[in-house]
Amino acid sequence: MSIPAYITSSMQGGTGMKVKWMLTIVFAFFIMPIATAAEQLSPLERLDEISDEALQMVKSQRYDDAKTILNYFSNEFPQVSQKDRPLTMDELRIITISHDEALEAAASPSMKYEDRMNKVTKFRLAVDALASGRHPLWVEMEKQVMGAFQQAKSAAFQKDAVSFHDHFNRFLSLYDVVYPSMKIDIPAEDIQRLDARIDAIDHSLPKDIFDSKGKQELETAQMDLENIFSKMDEDQADPSIWWVIISTGSIITMTLSYVGWRKYKGDKEERKNRSREHKN
Repeated sequence: MSIPAYITSSMQGGTGMKVKWMLTIVFAFFIMPIATAAEQLSPLERLDEISDEALQMVKSQRYDDAKTILNYFSNEFPQVSQKDRPLTMDELRIITISHDEALEAAASPSMKYEDRMNKVTKFRLAVDALASGRHPLWVEMEKQVMGAFQQAKSAAFQKDAVSFHDHFNRFLSLYDVVYPSMKIDIPAEDIQRLDARIDAIDHSLPKDIFDSKGKQELETAQMDLENIFSKMDEDQADPSIWWVIISTGSIITMTLSYVGWRKYKGDKEERKNRSREHKN
């Protein structure tokens, strides 16, 4: 990023030294700690990066490379889970099962590309949910999940059985991808209640979904889904991070304001000197 000309022109003489000193202080006390913190990943965060690499390999259809990466993950995970923080039995089971499915997707000679992507994405999101304390990646799928469910509900209200079947199956596929991550981040009672709603709708096919009871189930399931996503959206930003951002922004603003003010004073003084010279 280039430095504006009015800053470089004012960085001369005593004023320039003061400005350089102030910018150095800003960088040393605020920018450098943020950059350093970004480089210091926890063991779980490193595994999160490994899971992302596996997903990128599958996305590029480099299945052998994805298999190698997933095997490396399976060797590292037991050690990391002991060093970083103790995992619950549910968390261990979720990661193990989703990893096995991802490995199956990478090793299969005949699995469809979409199915491979779904399985490895499921694994990727589960590891991220475990590693990230705030705003996990699975929350970013809200628009897709809720969109598919809304389309299924609209088809049910219009009594379009074929369209409902297609959209609801699409929803179930997306729900299956985010489900392990939800189980890591969402209280068990909320997940169990949502499971019961979705299971009731699924087993109502095809006869009862279009009556008043079926429509009520759809409405309630939609509310439960929306509540789960909204809970994850609340208070996602770390207050300490916002303090750093605000403080850093304030100091940079003050520094640039100081530079601008000094330039204004210099220009004003120069105009006065020129005016005196003309009079003389």
